[in-house]
Amino acid sequence: MVDFTLSDEQQSMREMAHEFARKEIRPVAWDYDRDGTWPREILDKAWELGLMNVHLPERFGGPGLSYLDGCLIEEEIAWGCSGIGTSLACNGLATAPIALAASESLQREYLGRLTEAPLLASFCLTEPDAGSDVAAMKTTAVRRGDRWVINGSKCFITNGVYADWYTVYAKTDREAGHRGISCFIVPRDAGVVVDKHEDKMGQRASNTAAISLHDVEIPLDHLVGEENAGFKIAMAALDRTRPGVAAMGVGVARAAMEMAIDYARQRVQFGVPIAMHEAIQFIIADMATKVHLARLATHNAAVLLDQGRRNTLESSHAKRFAADTAMEVTTDAVQVYGGYGFIKDYKVEKLMRDAKILQLYEGTAQIQRLVIAREMLLADRGEVREPATA
Repeated sequence: MVDFTLSDEQQSMREMAHEFARKEIRPVAWDYDRDGTWPREILDKAWELGLMNVHLPERFGGPGLSYLDGCLIEEEIAWGCSGIGTSLACNGLATAPIALAASESLQREYLGRLTEAPLLASFCLTEPDAGSDVAAMKTTAVRRGDRWVINGSKCFITNGVYADWYTVYAKTDREAGHRGISCFIVPRDAGVVVDKHEDKMGQRASNTAAISLHDVEIPLDHLVGEENAGFKIAMAALDRTRPGVAAMGVGVARAAMEMAIDYARQRVQFGVPIAMHEAIQFIIADMATKVHLARLATHNAAVLLDQGRRNTLESSHAKRFAADTAMEVTTDAVQVYGGYGFIKDYKVEKLMRDAKILQLYEGTAQIQRLVIAREMLLADRGEVREPATA
């Protein structure tokens, strides 16, 4: 039987995350956004409460929470501020390839680090000339004696300025396209250079950087999984993290909807609150439907992972729809506010700026549509979908 009822433990966890967002994030979120500053104190408090690294296995000191549990937390944190939420959740993207494919010794060392102290890790796939076209990446890794030597540049790296270690993708076979990519763990002190801190339109509390690696040497055993299997590892990792991004989209959309409802109740035009006007009611109704359906899609994608089932199609559905929902609902919320929605004194405009990146990172809305189309066309040919493993 399908049952969407949360357990008592899940409800308590969600309430704890909501209270953290309400007390620790909401009061300062707009200050961090205005100044583009780094929320170090908030991250430290979240780490202490167990709101970071939620999927790390218990054997490495992590809480070992389910993917659905993680989505419940990420929705609430993003309700507070999705920029801070991205900073909190980024370790999940960096660690997913390690949990999927790294050796036991690498898992124990690098996943363990994140549970011993409030450290950060970054996922390094995108390059200046290789965004959605991953096969075009130019970063290379070459064997030299008992070391890998890595050269290249990565951009749009979340937490890149502050990371303790990096999950880096590089070409080990330049002629093989996406089949020649491998995945590596690169410690910061191996020589990673931060080239630039990006000044962004939205999610300004989230650190985004460009980094470079110039003859960076790492041990041969820092290869994650098999050589030339990096693309497959990256795609499997993204299947696991996209429900979390979708949850953030739900959180942003829900925050915008709540602000629009509060404003519509208070703002008087033509002698009555604008909430009494049918045009506004229809906008609010559409918001509510989109938020509700985005949450259901998100939870479905997460539960499939928790059941050990492949969720490529469902995670793309959820990520695409929730991100588009966040953009649509925040835009409509600004519309409800009218001219005031365009003024920075009214907090709803921040949500609209924050929402845009959700349609871009971890696979653009267009890439999600390509994935969905491919999955549907394969299904039409009767091909069996692979299990949820790397």
